[in-house]
Amino acid sequence: MTVQLNHTIVAAHDSHVSADFLAGLLGLEVGADYGPFVPVGIPNGVTLDYMDTAGAITPQHYAFLVSEGDFDAIFARIGEAGLTYWADPFHSRAGEINTNDGGRGVYFDDPSGHRMEILTRPYGSGS
Repeated sequence: MTVQLNHTIVAAHDSHVSADFLAGLLGLEVGADYGPFVPVGIPNGVTLDYMDTAGAITPQHYAFLVSEGDFDAIFARIGEAGLTYWADPFHSRAGEINTNDGGRGVYFDDPSGHRMEILTRPYGSGS
């Protein structure tokens, strides 16, 4: 049996703002609204369906495996946007990039407080 993640719902204070934020940084497209959802399609076929949520949002973590070239482009957009970034998920190493497993990784927050990550090597894959 083949099991694949198809989509997940991402709570947002403003689904359009959050979808535009992520799509802009990652160089992706925001899809047409689908009912209450604003989808951002990831090239591996997974869709993040942003949905407006009232009240407090519990931050979630979303990690995106990218090529070295894509990391450079995304990291440049993070800098251009003036975003704070961290080398770790605990936000203790601000302004740093990690080199875990011989790759590069960085964390940043989206407008609703979700902890986003880009990395060039899966955890446990290298030195």
